[in-house]
Amino acid sequence: MKNHILALLFTACITGLQAQEGFKIGLHGGLPIDDFNDAVSLSLALDTGYMFALGEVVDAGVATGFINGFAERFSSEAIEADYPNMQFVPLAASVRIWASNSLSIGIDAGQALGINEDNDGGFYYRPILGYLMGAYTELNFSYTTINMDNDLSWNSVNLGLLFTIPSKKRL
Repeated sequence: MKNHILALLFTACITGLQAQEGFKIGLHGGLPIDDFNDAVSLSLALDTGYMFALGEVVDAGVATGFINGFAERFSSEAIEADYPNMQFVPLAASVRIWASNSLSIGIDAGQALGINEDNDGGFYYRPILGYLMGAYTELNFSYTTINMDNDLSWNSVNLGLLFTIPSKKRL
């Protein structure tokens, strides 16, 4: 129930954000490490959000998306393992600081809702280093952590591509 309430509140916040700085959409792939290294082979994620310019150096906004960790499947004469995919929907605040015209550092932090069975999600944070390749295209490197309620931690090292759709300026 807590997850449904958080998702509803986050959706309500986003719907009021029309005609702002820019909508962001992207994809990133990652390699899980630590607790899920043996159970998950790789992850693929969709990133979306809005960013607002707070000046020339700082941007802030909201971010969400979908993360899918593809489960390992293997068998031998002694062992057979069929792990489930790990799936999350992060709901986060987002901040970027522009160190130069093309380099940014930032973080997304909030709550990741667990989608698959027996996954309650947890506290989510993702430090990001971004390089602006064009006016609306960013290559980014990030590290995702989700501290789950069952004392496990989802960690992955990611490489992604993000596109900005600028909003129309108000007249």
